[in-house]
Amino acid sequence: MSLPQNIVILTGAGVSAESGIDTFRGGGGLWEQHRVEDVATPEAFARDPDLVLRFYDMRRAAIQEKAPNAAHRALARLEREWPIKVPDGSVTLVTQNVDDLHLRAGSERLIAMHGQHLSAWCTACDTRHAWTGPLIDRPPCPACAAPALRPDIVWFGEVPYRMDEIHAAMAQADLFVSIGTSGAVYPAAGFVRLAREIGAETLELNLERSQGSAWFHETRLGPATQIVPDWVDELLKTR
Repeated sequence: MSLPQNIVILTGAGVSAESGIDTFRGGGGLWEQHRVEDVATPEAFARDPDLVLRFYDMRRAAIQEKAPNAAHRALARLEREWPIKVPDGSVTLVTQNVDDLHLRAGSERLIAMHGQHLSAWCTACDTRHAWTGPLIDRPPCPACAAPALRPDIVWFGEVPYRMDEIHAAMAQADLFVSIGTSGAVYPAAGFVRLAREIGAETLELNLERSQGSAWFHETRLGPATQIVPDWVDELLKTR
């Protein structure tokens, strides 16, 4: 693989699994014993807001007890050092994850396309606020005081955030890397095809082959905490 200039990296649940954060779906299509349809859709929130708010309150509390792992730290290192190695080069990190582990590891060029647990969205005044506590008691919005806060999470049926920025980065990429993703959730699952269409090299780093694995030029399998730092070391040592 020739030395790239602009790199776009997509991460999924597999990059945070070794930090103790459960992958999105478990066996039988359940998410922590809940059907996705019951906790991750606008219809579910309208039907049973207490169930949805309790579910996300638990997740929000849990992630604050976790820590970034070697894969998060390696990607932050790549982001820091790549412009030094490749003048005018860039690394754009797009994550499907809603934890804050990339941020805590030091990543700055991060696009959280599915939102973030540590953020609350006011549906009354359309403002977003850093949020670490519960929402079940309907706290007032810090901006407008309305009891209209919901998890700032992109649910099924909603449009992911910052898609224009993602497509702009993809249009300039000559290497697309997918890490720890199932290849099952769109539009992220389609990024590899877009990368192939524009002539970018494509690399999959995963515990097992994803549903879209055949689209990648190369696949490397193993735990994220091993294969991601190894890949970053390899890339930064390339002459």
